[in-house]
Amino acid sequence: MISMLTGKVVALEPGCIVLDVGGVGFCVHLAATYRERLPVGDVVTIFARLVVRQEALTLYGFETQESREFFDLLLGVSGIGPRLALSVLSTLSTDAIRRAVFHEQVDVFSRVPGIGKKNAQKILLHLQDRLPSVDGLAPAATMSDVDTEVLGALTTLGYSVVEAQAALQYIPRDAAQDVETRLRLALQYFTSP
Repeated sequence: MISMLTGKVVALEPGCIVLDVGGVGFCVHLAATYRERLPVGDVVTIFARLVVRQEALTLYGFETQESREFFDLLLGVSGIGPRLALSVLSTLSTDAIRRAVFHEQVDVFSRVPGIGKKNAQKILLHLQDRLPSVDGLAPAATMSDVDTEVLGALTTLGYSVVEAQAALQYIPRDAAQDVETRLRLALQYFTSP
């Protein structure tokens, strides 16, 4: 596994840089914000992740180890591939992602090109219990007993736990706290465009 590359930036190509490492040119895909700050001729160290697909081996590069860790976490979200994960990191800083997750701000992820409302909710749910608290930020409170019952009802109806959790996030914060109302609102998530 390639974890880090140190070399000279020899070319900027659409979506990637060519990094000369010991006479071998690697095409490394970077977040747009990082790529724009790398002038041709600079020697840089890039934290890397090699993504192996049936049709290609693709290198993704990151300025920090933390960015690479967020990339790995985003790849764990159903429906999020390397390009969308890189798009998230091109649009949002790791601090912005952390704040959005801890404050349950789904709309922050919806602003990322290529990320719709449902994928934004999946990202939020996936990252909620995987990000450690930092600088006074802490994960959101645990689920209420009513929402636990709604989650159970949704899984009984055949929805996966991830889908059920996404539907719970769809329920407005000021909604009634009874099971029937919250279940009805959660089911609307599956019929919304």
